[in-house]
Amino acid sequence: MPKDIKVLVCGAVGKMGQAVVRAVDAEAGFKVVAAVDRSGNLNIGKDIGLLCHINEIGVRLSGDLKETISKSNPDVMVDFTMPEIVIVNAQTALKAGVRVVIGTTGMTKDDINELSKFSKQNAIGAIIAPNFSIGAVLMMKFAKESSKYFAYGEIIELHHDKKLDAPSGTALKTAELMSQARKEFGRDSIRGKENLKGVRGGIADGNLHIHSVRLPGLIAHQETILAGIGQTLTIRHDTYDRTAFMPGVLIAIKKVVELDHLVYGLENII
Repeated sequence: MPKDIKVLVCGAVGKMGQAVVRAVDAEAGFKVVAAVDRSGNLNIGKDIGLLCHINEIGVRLSGDLKETISKSNPDVMVDFTMPEIVIVNAQTALKAGVRVVIGTTGMTKDDINELSKFSKQNAIGAIIAPNFSIGAVLMMKFAKESSKYFAYGEIIELHHDKKLDAPSGTALKTAELMSQARKEFGRDSIRGKENLKGVRGGIADGNLHIHSVRLPGLIAHQETILAGIGQTLTIRHDTYDRTAFMPGVLIAIKKVVELDHLVYGLENII
């Protein structure tokens, strides 16, 4: 029988980290062998299964990634942490021969390029995805395809009030894909004055305006609005629970063990 894929979850006591632990533990062919969270000092040494509101699984939460990798020998590290530490986490894992799946948002293009070079140099696979929801990936694909036919477009992304980065990685990735289909979307027809600075949103690839909303009660939502003469097309995706991301995470874990380079975007592996 094929062996289970051994998974280390980094950022394991965060909301996404806990969801990953539960999903991996419940999936045949996968096994949680380690859990790390530097912010969870009060929980260090506790069983991660209990911290994630499932049964004990015999894996104790650690605050030291390098030591944990050495002791648990995982195949894949899944990282949902913070932009300021994800690069170091990923390099630590790759250097140790552990493949990485990254869902941490807020990474810059330079960050991604740096990890891509590091992955290639070490011939170890890595996957970075701004969004692991299959529906969100389809939304981005549809937006890209539609951009061939509409000369104007804007993006509105809405997230919970604890999300630190704006715009979201999904919105930036959507703009990137749309600008591949159309080099530049229509310039504003009226050179108006912003009476409130930033009210027209930020401008991303292809002259696409992105507007970010942060409110309690939301999880992750996005509207892409395309316009032409006499018509608009709105493509919207809504996430109501973090379990929506888990099928994509599991797909990425399974795929990354076959890679020797970095892949950016879930759309490139499904």
